[in-house]
Amino acid sequence: MKDPTSPATSKSSSVAWPPIAVPGQGLPREREVRPDVGGTATDTPHRSSRDSRPAEASAPTTTSDSAGDPDPGGPEVHEGSGAAGEGTTLLDDLRTAIGRYVVLPSDEALTAVTLWVAASHIQPGLQHAPRLAVVGPTKGCGKSRLLDVLYETVHQPMMTVNTSPAVVFRVIGKNPPTLLVDEADTIFGPKAGDKEDLRGLLNAGHQRNRPAWRISGPEHKPTAFPTFAMAALAGIGDLPDTIMDRAIVIRMQKRKPGERITPFRSRYSVPELHALRDRLADWLVPQRGTVAGTVPKMPVEDRAADTWEPLLIVADLAGGHWPARARAACLAMTRNEVVQDEQTTLKTRLLRDIRRVFDQEGGKEALRSQDLLAVLIQDAEAPWAEYGTKGLNAYHLANLLRDFGISPANYRFENGRQAKAYARNQFVDAWARYCPDPAASVPTAKVPARPTPGRPPAPPSGALPPGPPGGPAGPRPTR
Repeated sequence: MKDPTSPATSKSSSVAWPPIAVPGQGLPREREVRPDVGGTATDTPHRSSRDSRPAEASAPTTTSDSAGDPDPGGPEVHEGSGAAGEGTTLLDDLRTAIGRYVVLPSDEALTAVTLWVAASHIQPGLQHAPRLAVVGPTKGCGKSRLLDVLYETVHQPMMTVNTSPAVVFRVIGKNPPTLLVDEADTIFGPKAGDKEDLRGLLNAGHQRNRPAWRISGPEHKPTAFPTFAMAALAGIGDLPDTIMDRAIVIRMQKRKPGERITPFRSRYSVPELHALRDRLADWLVPQRGTVAGTVPKMPVEDRAADTWEPLLIVADLAGGHWPARARAACLAMTRNEVVQDEQTTLKTRLLRDIRRVFDQEGGKEALRSQDLLAVLIQDAEAPWAEYGTKGLNAYHLANLLRDFGISPANYRFENGRQAKAYARNQFVDAWARYCPDPAASVPTAKVPARPTPGRPPAPPSGALPPGPPGGPAGPRPTR
């Protein structure tokens, strides 16, 4: 949707703005005039009275990284919809523009942000509204600058830094805005206060048909307010798990001395980005009715598939190298978050550390609780020495492992003494589910050979699984 208050652009005329001088690189070269999305040659761009260069500041470039190369064994690359790869060229232009103003942590992150912006223009036809979590360890990492770029390119932006939750509830409708929330850590922190309603809206709005019920009007009638809307949230530190699990996470970092960006200036940056926004609307808004029934081939499952589906829909609509590039970004970024979760989630960290202790002890069948605690606390890089008031103790350990169905039991050791202990085979299932060893190879099932007539079948080979079926799953109880 075009913004009537901004400099309008169209296929027949162009807005002129000064060329963008990239720090350390000088002014960009002139770009050639190419056919527009309708297939006809565009007129010579209008020239500014202050500059005789073309209106468009720099030529779009397609990054030739490994993520952009189609994988022969991967999903099929589709042809772009529209004339002459309209969507492919447009996404290339948008990706280049975003990369000029913000240094993103990876090429995959730049691809994800580009597709997220484009997906905002078809959100009335989507079933899920993915969040974009823009997080960083400190201030000055470019989080707010990325929101500035998003504000000028997404569909109907609504900045919610100081917006009342009641206003947000009432503006979300059949054609919802794109919520942009800066300083999101203040909403979810201990001082959230009256912003708790906004937090609930952000949690519920990831999926369609999840309204928020409020008492409204002079008659105090229960009223259902729609919550479905895409949202980008920027803040210091990780956001709550309920948000991060529904988000494409962009982990920003401070720029290194050699990393250069184009200064964001309203007089030329805004017209350029608005031109891209209008081109996105012209391409995607007419396709809102068709995307509702689109089921793209997903490389991930469950909640991650819900979050990435709108982005892959846009990539498939664009065609060219975008379907392969989008799926490569999806796999890389979801795997990165799995690793991040394993490193930051306390209970998962405990499972990983206990597995390390068992490995160091030479494959013992069981470890006394006190021996296990002593080794955990000695790890200077682990949080266990500072857990609670005096460090991790036996009660804390049992409490943290209870959700995994693991508990200590009396165990008789070789010297005949018994003590509270944890057995290795209690952890096998939890290790496989929550922190699988990436180095462990998954055994391939072999089809048994057909026995030769007249000969008895060969006996099965290989080691038996630990513990007989239906046998004890924990330490041996004492009598």
